[in-house]
Amino acid sequence: MIDALPWQDIARSLDVQGYASLGKLLDPKTCKALVRAYSDDARYRSVIDMARYNFGSGQYKYFRYPLPEPIGTLRAALYPPLAEIANGWADRLKRDHRFPLNHADFVRSCHYAGQARPAPLILSYEAGDFNCLHQDLYGDISFPLQLVVMLSDPSQDFEGGEFVLTEQRPRMQSRATVVSMAQGEAIVFPVNERPVQGKQRDYRVKMRHGVSTLRCGQRFTLGIIFHDAA
Repeated sequence: MIDALPWQDIARSLDVQGYASLGKLLDPKTCKALVRAYSDDARYRSVIDMARYNFGSGQYKYFRYPLPEPIGTLRAALYPPLAEIANGWADRLKRDHRFPLNHADFVRSCHYAGQARPAPLILSYEAGDFNCLHQDLYGDISFPLQLVVMLSDPSQDFEGGEFVLTEQRPRMQSRATVVSMAQGEAIVFPVNERPVQGKQRDYRVKMRHGVSTLRCGQRFTLGIIFHDAA
């Protein structure tokens, strides 16, 4: 399934829009199973109350190793084509660092640097909750792309709670993009920055993401982050 995705179109969308849809990677049954398992604390290494840290309002939980299915499989399978995109970005931004094309090799480099805690997470929002604009950087090593997967059904489960991306181009005002997602749909987007073609050369654009205020219902999403945390 992952190999059959239109990766050239995905890379082009990341360049033009700053994000790309990978389509529906999870079926409704799998989405509902992940939501039901939210109350199973044995699956998670930590629980974060967003309001306590001024991150917004709501809650999220970081999975522990071994990652449950299908999260571990998706993380490993999506990494190689995304690493090719990431290495292309490194070329454009004149960086020496290159990412290995095997996720296990990349994770080993994270652990060697003292980043050994898994970063994939599940987020829960209720009416009035929101997530402030932020970046998911957990140490010196980070992979430049990450995913969010919608687990709830926007047509039935909640209203509001749109996924929001902002980009700050040099000497320009910030641009915000609101992304609508269907149940099971995955969106890939930059963790920190991305290259943008200028008149003479590529330049860096800083990116942040968040979630607008949920008006009613309950919203669950899965975040797949490829680097581990310190």
